[in-house]
Amino acid sequence: MSDSHAPYPIAFCITGLQPGGAERALVQIVTRLNRERWAPVVYSLTGTGPLVEPLQQAGIPTEILQVRSARDVRIIWHLAQKFKAQKPVLLQTFLFHANLAGRLAARLSHVPHVVSGIRVSEKRRNGHLLLDRLTNRLVELNICVSQSVADFSIQTGHLSPTKITVVPNGVEFQRFAEAKPADLTCWNIPTDAKVVLSVGRLDPQKAPHDLLSAFLKFASQAPEFHLLFVGDGPLRGELEQRVSESGYSSQVHFAGWQPQIPELMRAADCLVLSSLWEGMPNVVLESMAAGLPVISTRVDGIFELIQPGEQGTLVEIGSIDQLHQALVDFRTSPTQFVKMAENAQTLVEQEFTWESIARKYDQIYSQILSLTD
Repeated sequence: MSDSHAPYPIAFCITGLQPGGAERALVQIVTRLNRERWAPVVYSLTGTGPLVEPLQQAGIPTEILQVRSARDVRIIWHLAQKFKAQKPVLLQTFLFHANLAGRLAARLSHVPHVVSGIRVSEKRRNGHLLLDRLTNRLVELNICVSQSVADFSIQTGHLSPTKITVVPNGVEFQRFAEAKPADLTCWNIPTDAKVVLSVGRLDPQKAPHDLLSAFLKFASQAPEFHLLFVGDGPLRGELEQRVSESGYSSQVHFAGWQPQIPELMRAADCLVLSSLWEGMPNVVLESMAAGLPVISTRVDGIFELIQPGEQGTLVEIGSIDQLHQALVDFRTSPTQFVKMAENAQTLVEQEFTWESIARKYDQIYSQILSLTD
């Protein structure tokens, strides 16, 4: 296929457009594609969200399908009708429900090429791996966000190694490196406080209870330290109740979802990721770009970003004691953590910008379609 008929219609399908890691990645990739070659349309299964705005600002058509639930099988028919109207030469999907609905709708509407994004090593026993394996014959290529996720998809998900490639996440380096620090006093955090930051859903996957337990143990030794949870989710009520009963409510704060993540990272002193599993955590990449020291559990994808003692500190998954000790080490040896943060920032600037990641997606799509430059 030559490039003489460009721009080629291409479809992107995702479960929703709330500001999660996969959702932000989609926006970064789509908005950076070569518009002389591609004419993208984004389809969101379950509704709108804050990420619609940057798509619209970039002039990218966005279809909001407004189904009540991603499990509503009628979405497959609705999506197929959309594809028949657009006639995309290729469909790229992100997240499980969009992966499943997208590939079935593509089959019904005769989309010739389907690429699925695998963003996480799914550890829950929810049938996702089985359904993914059963329908993967409809997929030409799976793009995994890290080598760890690729290995999991092959070994545990039983997907074909010949249909798997790895493209990591990226980060808007300048946006995070040059952000002006936020004013945290609106959450009653003193201007001279040391701030431990957590950014992410208050969801069992992120294990915020582990971080809270470690911090409450640490707080009695470090009254100058404050913990700021940025994000929302089903565990927020439980966490707030624990804090109110702990005697340390003046040192733990809940900000809910916030758009100014770069500014918050620049105002904090370290980031802690306590997750039980990930794919390649965007929040760690973003913290590295911001020059913010990172303490993280040893989740999938993390070793492609951090070598312990070089770019950050890693602890065992589920270990409250190790999280606590890492906070103690940060308090007693801040210079060492700052040096690791400087190393991490250099690594991200060299290897993980969204511009370079978007080029890799462009090259994959071009190769699948046998486009000539």
